[in-house]
Amino acid sequence: MLMRAKPSAPARPATRTARRAAKPTPADDKRVDRFLAAAAQRLRKPGDSQGTLRFGVDLGTATIVLCAIDPMGQPVWWDFVRAQVVRDGVVVDFQGAVDAVRGLKQRAEAALGVAVEEAATAHPPAVPLSDCRACGYVLQQAGIDCRSLVDEVSAANAVLQVRDGAVVDVGGGSTGVGVFREGALVSLTDRAGGGHQLDLILAGALRIPIEDAERRKRERGAEVMQMLRPGVERVASSIALQCGGESPGVVHLAGGALQLPGAAEVIASYLGWPVRAYAHAELITPFGIAIS
Repeated sequence: MLMRAKPSAPARPATRTARRAAKPTPADDKRVDRFLAAAAQRLRKPGDSQGTLRFGVDLGTATIVLCAIDPMGQPVWWDFVRAQVVRDGVVVDFQGAVDAVRGLKQRAEAALGVAVEEAATAHPPAVPLSDCRACGYVLQQAGIDCRSLVDEVSAANAVLQVRDGAVVDVGGGSTGVGVFREGALVSLTDRAGGGHQLDLILAGALRIPIEDAERRKRERGAEVMQMLRPGVERVASSIALQCGGESPGVVHLAGGALQLPGAAEVIASYLGWPVRAYAHAELITPFGIAIS
């Protein structure tokens, strides 16, 4: 029986000295790393939990993710489907998005034994409000009340908890940047360009379909990193522009588009700023949505 879950190529920055990773405090590093490592273990494998679960749905360009956390904010479950129903934060295949979310909802309910009645979702920072609302409508049509609609950068920072620095969410279609000062969000921007552009570069270089290019990038990233370096530097250029060309402090990389060996080092070398990468960075924003 289901139990009811209740709400509860511009100029580069002037400084060119490459620094690999000036990190946040060791305690903070350990907290985030522990959380993401625990989350990675919960792919279609429910964890123990007591109390009401909170759900989040990430409507990404390449994947749609549904995840759950317990009342203590610990990861309990996540699942995903690959779908190309959203482009740059805009729902371009409404019924396809609804079907994907409905399928994830049904699988979560069967595994967790609770009804997924409501969830939060998110959008890239620069998406117009009218398009953002479509994300909520997708959830509603899938049988889920939308309890919260947040921007992806703020969602990512719900996990990272950066007080001073930049949070960068590199998605399939765009790169969002939020600059934080003493815990306050002082700048929030978004520019086109992300993982999809890397797929296009690889598809053109190897003369293969873009779907094969995306798969090769994901599964054999070390082999193709050199071909993708110009695209990764383009992402770094976008980060620099959105930070006004001045170092915001540590740049924290979230999102799955840059899960490539050496990508963080390329970005740090290009910017000359400290950069922090995370294992399982693709889970930062989805679980941050659930927390939000």
